[in-house]
Amino acid sequence: MSFYTSLSGLQAAQTEMSTISHNLANVATNGFKRSRTDFADVIASNLSTDPTKMVGSGTVVKGNRQLFTEGNLKTTGSSLDLAISGDGFFAVKTNGINSAVAYTRNGSFKVDPATHNVVDAQNSALQVYPVDADGNVTATGSDGLINLRLPETSGTPVATSKVTLDVNLYSSAQVPTGTFDPLNASTYNNSTATTIYDSAGKAMTMTSYYVRESETSWSVHSYVGSQPLTVGGSATPATVTFDASGTMTAPTTPISYDPFTPSTGGAAQSLTFDLAGTTQKASAFMVEGRTQDGATVGELSGVTVDESGLVSASFSNGDTVALGKVALANFDNPAGLRQNGNSYWSASGISGQAKLGAANDSGYGSMMSGTIEGSNVDVTEELVGLIAAQRNFQANAKALDTANQISQTIFNIRN
Repeated sequence: MSFYTSLSGLQAAQTEMSTISHNLANVATNGFKRSRTDFADVIASNLSTDPTKMVGSGTVVKGNRQLFTEGNLKTTGSSLDLAISGDGFFAVKTNGINSAVAYTRNGSFKVDPATHNVVDAQNSALQVYPVDADGNVTATGSDGLINLRLPETSGTPVATSKVTLDVNLYSSAQVPTGTFDPLNASTYNNSTATTIYDSAGKAMTMTSYYVRESETSWSVHSYVGSQPLTVGGSATPATVTFDASGTMTAPTTPISYDPFTPSTGGAAQSLTFDLAGTTQKASAFMVEGRTQDGATVGELSGVTVDESGLVSASFSNGDTVALGKVALANFDNPAGLRQNGNSYWSASGISGQAKLGAANDSGYGSMMSGTIEGSNVDVTEELVGLIAAQRNFQANAKALDTANQISQTIFNIRN
């Protein structure tokens, strides 16, 4: 009997050492949760057995219990490195033919260059809830989950059709000598450069040159790139006149230039130039106002994730777009989750089905961007446990050896 009792102790110690070894092997695995081996004693008895004379029959492994205490938080600075401070799991859609939703605490995400989805190291897509322009969730539940995708661009290109420019022209400026030449700065007094856009949203530069002609008049030459803008087929400059107080008297309507074909390859476009706010005063040349009605397509320039899990993308044209809210999952009994490897878990009958929500909701932690949760394995604690398991193994091995010697002695007596 003692042989089997000691053997059960050996097997239990081996299981505990295997569990501890697995913990130690994953001390650097992001999002890993350590396990603890639980044991129970074995008693072989019946109702007629005297309780004072019962002898135990060893031990049995009751299970490896996962411990979901929070791991160390490591700051990385990358906005797509996410950590949950508190309860909850990220939901990711696994990649493959039989894709399914898995749950993880490893928040190390990146952008897939092929699909532009936000994915983890296994190329599983982070799941979020869709939101409207104000960041309000528009769908919930498991059917509402979508892949988080970062768009490359934002906005619709609009060709510039009107430029408004308010400048002050210095009333004491000298009349330049020589014929106007945009390549010779001595032939004009001042210039302005305004960014405009073609039909594809490509940027061009409209340059306007101001040449004083008399005490009350100036001529304005406008170019897009090196191409002069014309009126009625003529490159004759527009004339701007002022009264004695420096208020502009002409032109009274915006200058309408002939259609031109941009060198950027866009479609032909027309352009009006409004100088209504231009003045001539005894102060230095100054641009007092400038607008244009064109728009370019913005390139993705950054991503932010706030404490509630709302993901927003910023673009080079100034647009900020809400892309989704990171979905979090929680369970009635997280210890019953099935381990799938790669820091993934899936729901089981013991854990219960996933309860989906968002960061800062009741029962869910807050989101931390630029941070990763490391393993919750404490090396010192595991090493102490390993030494104890080793001693347990040695003690049971000694008991087994003793039982073997006693049995051998008995056999020798019979002989």
